[in-house]
Amino acid sequence: MAKRKLVWNENKIKEFIKEGRGSGEGESYKPWLNTQDFPSMGMATRIFGKKTNRMHHFFSNTQLNYFYLLEWEDQVIDIREHYPLLDLEDVLKDTSDLKLNKFQNKENSTSYIFSTSFLITLLDKDRKRKYVARSIKYASELSKVMTQEKLEIERRYWQEGKGIDWGIVTNKDINSVRAKNIEWLHSVINSSEYIGFSQSEIEGLLEGLLYRFSKSDRSIRDILIGYEQDYDLDKGTGLLLFKYMVANKRVLVDMDKPISISNNSSTLMFPTLKTEGVVSL
Repeated sequence: MAKRKLVWNENKIKEFIKEGRGSGEGESYKPWLNTQDFPSMGMATRIFGKKTNRMHHFFSNTQLNYFYLLEWEDQVIDIREHYPLLDLEDVLKDTSDLKLNKFQNKENSTSYIFSTSFLITLLDKDRKRKYVARSIKYASELSKVMTQEKLEIERRYWQEGKGIDWGIVTNKDINSVRAKNIEWLHSVINSSEYIGFSQSEIEGLLEGLLYRFSKSDRSIRDILIGYEQDYDLDKGTGLLLFKYMVANKRVLVDMDKPISISNNSSTLMFPTLKTEGVVSL
């Protein structure tokens, strides 16, 4: 589908608000911007979120990779991208030094609505909800005056106005290997339908595969091939089960190194409890 040209004016703002953009949580949330609104910075992606049970919209690889890191973290329970600061001037009583008039449509003087890349809901160590806001930028953008001014507006809104932790994340801050691993696993995270078995069937299959991993010193690939043959499974089923086990943390691998089935099974770990996440929010 071709992207439509967005004509920014007061009617468009009212239309977005009427559509419910920027409102809701979890499955009901609608991002202020979506991939049909603007050309992307190199790419545009829509991807289904397992935590939110909805489609997410991203305009850069950096946004997408950070999303993967958030999806992996157990403490993160909701991810809202392109969150609008609709109440900016109510929250910030004094905006005289922020030069808001620079952020307007030059054709009709309609002010643009600022949005933050991610508003994240997570559970702290006491299982209480906590919110953090993150602005995603390429490192090369940070030297631009307009970018600096926009980020200062976001900082004041979240930190001074809302009392919410805010920060900048650039492409240089993101572990691309970890993000790539999560992308490889993402299709089977918390999903049994993708594999084609019922949950009870999967549990039985996983029990046998876990036993083989824990008792063998062969490569993961060799174990999967032998497992498929012994259980008369279609070729590739063993790999799907392995991905499912790693995605759901039934076995642990070093996520900061490329996942490879050529590795020896001794590189796998078999936890009784899930480990805490390590992404730096």
